[in-house]
Amino acid sequence: MRLIEKVWFNSHPAKYLLVPLLLPLSGLFWLLSTLRRLSFKVGLARSVKLTKPVIVVGNIGVGGNGKTPVVIYLVELSRSLGLTPGVISRGYGGQAPHYPYLVTAESTAVEAGDEPVLIQQRCQVAVAVGSDRIASAELLIAQGCDIIISDDGLQHYRLERDLELIVVDGQRLFGNGLLLPAGPLREGQWRLSTSDLVIYNGKKAKKNANQPLTMTLAATEVANVQSGQCIKLLDFIKLNPSVNAIAGIGAPQRFFDTLKTNKFNVKKQQSFVDHHSFTLADFSDFDDTIALIMTEKDAVKCQGFCQSHWWYLPVDATFSDVDRALLTDKIKALL
Repeated sequence: MRLIEKVWFNSHPAKYLLVPLLLPLSGLFWLLSTLRRLSFKVGLARSVKLTKPVIVVGNIGVGGNGKTPVVIYLVELSRSLGLTPGVISRGYGGQAPHYPYLVTAESTAVEAGDEPVLIQQRCQVAVAVGSDRIASAELLIAQGCDIIISDDGLQHYRLERDLELIVVDGQRLFGNGLLLPAGPLREGQWRLSTSDLVIYNGKKAKKNANQPLTMTLAATEVANVQSGQCIKLLDFIKLNPSVNAIAGIGAPQRFFDTLKTNKFNVKKQQSFVDHHSFTLADFSDFDDTIALIMTEKDAVKCQGFCQSHWWYLPVDATFSDVDRALLTDKIKALL
């Protein structure tokens, strides 16, 4: 974990030096973001209404909240209602030949970014990436999609949304509660009360949230990065009494905790920054005779050089019957 993240989330002693130094920048960030929101509110800047309903899944803080599993869940839920969903994403870290870029089964994380490739491979759904989310959405509508799900984009106010979901990390919550860069927040906690639904990942929803829901991430199998072979979780653990683990996501400790909760014996673990571009050299310190397990998001970036003993743990968002019914009703209301 980077030092600044330790200051944000773990009350590292360096906070006494860094936070006072960064607070003026947080004040400037607050001013600029407030002026930007006001420009849309008073009509100086214009939001664009699309011809099909738009669901935005975002967060008020830095990454690692669990947005991607929620997007995947909404894709499947929309399909169960007879809809043809499409997903738009910024495609962070990708270098596509043009934008908007339509992700295909042959697209790589280098081209499209790790999360869009993960979503396309997992769901076989139309995914478009680009900084202009409106252009991306219009491309998907032209492809026949009748509902658009935006992976992130909560602060992209140019895109008018019909349903807004904020995902909150139930463990880290809001860190020290400060705006960037002194804290991890892009918008203040007041923003929760303005959203249609607030989803707490891994912890009971707070009462002050607007329409709070609780989500858990569940794993049932392990998949081989190289072959795609899937093995039931318990069978894999029996065959591999010890594993090594890596994670290059927003909250890597959450992944390592998930492994331990599922009775994995983790011999060695190593974390990387979110969206890390892996190379084979990153794995040189690991014992090749022991299974190496990673997140699904990391796996899409390792397919070009993966080894036969590398595996990833797919996780699925799960909701109570009551919360699923609420999500279903919200989507039906858009139609």
